[in-house]
Amino acid sequence: MSGHSKWATIKRKKGKTDAARGRIFTRLIKEITIAARDGGGDPEINPRLRTAIATSKGANMPQENIKKAIQKGTGELPGVSYDEATYEGYGPAGVAILIDTLTDNKNRTVAEIRHLFMKHNGNLGENGCVSWMFDKKGIITVNRDGVDEDTFMEAALEAGASDIESQEDAFEVSTEPHELETVRGELEKGGFTILEAEVQRIPQNTVKLNEKQAESMMKLMDAIEDQDDVQLVSANFDIDDEILEKLSGE
Repeated sequence: MSGHSKWATIKRKKGKTDAARGRIFTRLIKEITIAARDGGGDPEINPRLRTAIATSKGANMPQENIKKAIQKGTGELPGVSYDEATYEGYGPAGVAILIDTLTDNKNRTVAEIRHLFMKHNGNLGENGCVSWMFDKKGIITVNRDGVDEDTFMEAALEAGASDIESQEDAFEVSTEPHELETVRGELEKGGFTILEAEVQRIPQNTVKLNEKQAESMMKLMDAIEDQDDVQLVSANFDIDDEILEKLSGE
């Protein structure tokens, strides 16, 4: 399984803990705030905000939190001013890593991310050093509990999905970035539970890791994900399922 799908599965399992859920809420609140700031507070005419709200509801975020995040974005409530910044670098075995952040202090953020790379056998690179290795895709994660696979596949294709991957606990639907919201909306109308919907960076090629490299990679990914300003981490690693199970103690 590639770094994108593998890491997505790991994150969903981690997200079941209270600590991880709090981290997810923080990330989603920032995304809602920025979406409302840049495109207005009406989700009917702001696709980015509409998608962020849908993902937040899928994560069981209280409606009041969503409302306040929108109001902070539109200026109705006081809030922190965030800037978007992307950092690029290399992990163990030369794995390419892209990090999207929302921060109120870029100097602090870049210093902390550089430290994380150095601590975990990686290094922060220049802008553009790895971004060319990734393609942007809309990714919709759908809860598969009680859902017939054939029925879902048919519905997703009719909704406009370009690819569908069946995973242990979810279906992962790929779309063109500009079709993400349309496909998400059609699946939701079909009665399917959307866990997450966002534009992600998918690697064109992957780097196969041995057990030692995989262990270092997992520690680096965990450390980056736990950094407060990080919104999304993309990487092009590949780990055999047997190694992953051993490292995760499953």
